[in-house]
Formats: sequence, structure tokens, C-alpha cells
Amino acid sequence: MRKIINPWSKHPQYNCFGCCMDNPIGLHMEFYEDGDYIVSRWHPEKNFQGWVNTMHGGILSTLIDETCGWVVTRKMQTSGFTTALNVKFRKAVPTTELLLTIRASIVKQVRNLLFIHAEIMNARGELCVEGEATYFLMNEEKAQEMGFRQCEVEEEETD
Repeated sequence: MRKIINPWSKHPQYNCFGCCMDNPIGLHMEFYEDGDYIVSRWHPEKNFQGWVNTMHGGILSTLIDETCGWVVTRKMQTSGFTTALNVKFRKAVPTTELLLTIRASIVKQVRNLLFIHAEIMNARGELCVEGEATYFLMNEEKAQEMGFRQCEVEEEETD
């Protein structure tokens, strides 16, 4: 796996709830490329609970959506936005879970729509949440207007 270099980190208005490390209330997600997959490893905490000791479904949906967005950024080398998100909750995720692994990959592309499948697994490798996202892909000119140039990975591989 190779760590993805965040192409937005230098943008003056960047404050994404999902991936901005400087957002004090954000999720602080980092992403890696692993073959066809974009992967994030994330540690739940009590501030993101819905019910007692249980992760909020909206936060789990955000983890799915954000990872799918990074599929667009890295794999398609453009920017885009979510047009549809369908999330299925298979197993409750405790806020005490040590580590979640979120991964997503492209299912298909139809013109400027990208269909992506994502899943969240707990530390034991059990499927907890899965989702299907549809993203609208911006053309190169619009992506550049938004500040996107390219999305690269670090040279060194990580575990």
C-alpha cells in the first residue's frame, strides 16, 4: 500500500470534515492505494456515537462517502461530488472498536458517472457496513477551477 498525498492540503479554503487534519471536529481520515482499492484505517471514539457505545450511522455513512470520494480523486484524477449513496448496516460498530478498515473500488463508469462499492470492516475482519455510491465526475476544467491538479502517492510502501 502507498499513502496518498492529499492534493487539497494547501488549498486556502480546505476544511473537509472527513479528511482535513486541521479540522478540530473532523474525522482526520488518511488514505492509501492498495491495487484497485482506496483504503483508510480509522479509530472510532465516543464523540461519534449515536446510541450508547455505538457508532452513529451518519458517521459510518460519512466514512463510506469520503472513501468513495478519494476513489474519484486518486483513480480518476479529478474531482466530483456524490449524487447517490446507499448504505447497508450489517453489524453494529461499537465506539470502543480498536480499528475500522474502510475500502472502496470502482464498479463501473457510465459517461461522467462513477459507481463505487465500499465496505467497513472491524478489527476482526467482519463486514459491518457496505455502501454503493454514485459520483458525478467533473471535467478537467471544472476540477482545476476547484483547485485540483493531480493526486499522487508516496514512493515508500507502508503496511
